[in-house]
Amino acid sequence: QVHLVESGGDLVQPGGSLRLSCAAAGNIASINTMGWYRQAPGKQRELVATITYGGSTNYADSVKGRFTISRDNAKKSVYLQMNSLKPEDTAVYYCNALLYERGSIRWNNYWGQGTQVTVSS
Repeated sequence: QVHLVESGGDLVQPGGSLRLSCAAAGNIASINTMGWYRQAPGKQRELVATITYGGSTNYADSVKGRFTISRDNAKKSVYLQMNSLKPEDTAVYYCNALLYERGSIRWNNYWGQGTQVTVSS
């Protein structure tokens, strides 16, 4: 069984910073792409940023220049450094990983439980 556990969500003022963390645990053979998505109330879940095993990154236009995704392959972890936060960044942030579980016959997509980020004065 595989789990993705996020942490770091909080209430922060506009212009502030937060760092989200996500660790994958379980019977994992390999992890491919990891990423962060978010869902605001009344909106669909949207991509924030992704990073491949080799470190190639992709960002939503709305967060480019403000957010930085990184990962530690040895720790099976992915991080999201969020700077210059805006009220419109308020959402539940979900960690995502495409990984191969030992004993499986294919790659599967896994999600964390989500962590709330609220940007408000």
